[in-house]
Amino acid sequence: MPMTTATTASQTLRATSAYQPGARAVLALLALLSCLALTPHALAHDAKPTSAKPQGWSYPYSCCSGIDCREVSAKAISERPEGYVIRGTGEVVAYSDTRIKDSPDGEYHWCSVAGANDSRTICLFVPPNSF
Repeated sequence: MPMTTATTASQTLRATSAYQPGARAVLALLALLSCLALTPHALAHDAKPTSAKPQGWSYPYSCCSGIDCREVSAKAISERPEGYVIRGTGEVVAYSDTRIKDSPDGEYHWCSVAGANDSRTICLFVPPNSF
């Protein structure tokens, strides 16, 4: 049977703790750090299901830490020659800006700092152009 990190750490702890003061604390910290390193990164939360995406879809973690993104109506976003305008804040996000993403479900989704209606844009998911 293969040894796990926890098994190896506990065996090492027993073998070394009798000889080195503070070894238990060091080994416990190492075991914790190894568990954290092996734990997958947290995932972003999901967009609500729509007719285009009945199973929903996940916002990328780079855009959302679980509270930052939500679907917004087409009225909340307008277009000007210089880019998309977030009507609630007046912020203009240039068409060439890397924060602009294709919307998987054809709806607008806005990710703002802490999900606040008056903060700056992290990501803006836009539907494909209809022309």
